[in-house]
Amino acid sequence: MTEVNKVFFKLGSVMMRSQKMVGKITDQLPVILVLGFFSLLTSISGSSTNLALPNISRALKISNGQSTWIIQIGLIVATITFVLFGHLGDMISKNFVFTNGGKVFVIGSLVTGLSINFPMIMIGRTIQAIGVAMIMANSLGIVSQYFPDESRGEALSMIAMFISMGAISGPAIGGIILSVASWRWIYLFNVPLGIIIILFGRKLLPTPKVSLEKMSSLLKRFNWLGQIIFSIGLTLFFLSGAYFQSGMSSFITGLIFLVVGGVIALLAFYQDQKFHESLISTELVKNWDYLISIFILFLAMLVNSMSNILLPFYLQSYGRISPFISGLLLMGQALTMLVVTPIAGYITDHWNRVNLAIIGLAILLISQIGYAMYPRTMNMFMIITPIVINGIGLGLFLPPNNTITMGSVDDSLSGVAGSITSFARTLGITMGISMASILLFVQLPKGQNITPSLGLSFLRSFDHVFYVAIAISALSLIVMIWRKFATKRT
Repeated sequence: MTEVNKVFFKLGSVMMRSQKMVGKITDQLPVILVLGFFSLLTSISGSSTNLALPNISRALKISNGQSTWIIQIGLIVATITFVLFGHLGDMISKNFVFTNGGKVFVIGSLVTGLSINFPMIMIGRTIQAIGVAMIMANSLGIVSQYFPDESRGEALSMIAMFISMGAISGPAIGGIILSVASWRWIYLFNVPLGIIIILFGRKLLPTPKVSLEKMSSLLKRFNWLGQIIFSIGLTLFFLSGAYFQSGMSSFITGLIFLVVGGVIALLAFYQDQKFHESLISTELVKNWDYLISIFILFLAMLVNSMSNILLPFYLQSYGRISPFISGLLLMGQALTMLVVTPIAGYITDHWNRVNLAIIGLAILLISQIGYAMYPRTMNMFMIITPIVINGIGLGLFLPPNNTITMGSVDDSLSGVAGSITSFARTLGITMGISMASILLFVQLPKGQNITPSLGLSFLRSFDHVFYVAIAISALSLIVMIWRKFATKRT
């Protein structure tokens, strides 16, 4: 065979493989739509809730402080049940847990939308959060179930697009609803849309019939003691953020909650590993490739959430830019990710995934340096550029890292693996928000209310927080590079 023939033979082989992968994505496109639309609904519901809090406070006659618990309860409940529902998906069926999670989410949305007092809305948000956990804990596992490794990156990136669309459109949709109707419709509109998606996905995601006897038998095998200990520990851990954000007067209380909650959560993990049928399989605990992937994801989401919580202070409180304009500026990251993520998903399936993740983390590091160089005056070019770069970096990093993560575990454990991935993402976001708030306000003991009059003292504090973000970004990049060369040696 001549060299020319060899080239054409290789080219033909690549084209055939590409056609097969495109065909696989196309064949399973309805599955992606079901997963994506539920991700979109949950994302919109979460991102629009912040906007509705003042209206909810007035309608239910509760304080602004109480209203923040409407968000906190959803975060806590979803996070502490991720692993539980991931494990249940592996035991019964990922489709079963996901589909029923959609139903629970719809019921929770209905209860929340019809709430007449604070306890009722807390119950509704708890039910809604359980549904979100059932959905998110099994989404990645279902992708692994329906898509082979060579087309998984593209499928994951398409679902990530729906999440980005929810983050972008949530505040806008919430604003439209609040301007023409009651805040209740932020939740009630999930009901008809959720029912339509459930009916649409009934044939696409076939679910086995599970008798009450079988369900009871499976639930008896659960490590409920470990789950209870973990729930208590993580709840205390998350509550620390509320104390930290209250200022230095509550710093010691917040620190106690943080340490005690963290220790209890670690004890739950130790107890689980001693249980005869642990929630987190020992195969995952010993899988360093998987653990490194979720650790880097945790660091990346932590860094990203630090900018998300601090930029409104810089733009609105210090720069006196209107909430509407600052919201448009912050949308730049999500819009950029919406463009970059599907491209990164395609590259993930056709190029070295670790290299792509390294490039993404390097660009994320550059964005943090850009934030640390924010100007004293409102220079739009210097403000927007790091936001866009941040979106590019995160958009390039997430598809290959998620694909590496799910590709490193056996399909039988993909439910728990996916739920722990969602847990790492949420934990990173929560810790990033708390860490950034603590680092900023601890430097401003006499200036808790940020105004332009703080001048350079605020900017110095702002910069110092991003020096920490730069260090964490550099750490994640170093770990990913080390992983690349360590893999080569083995």
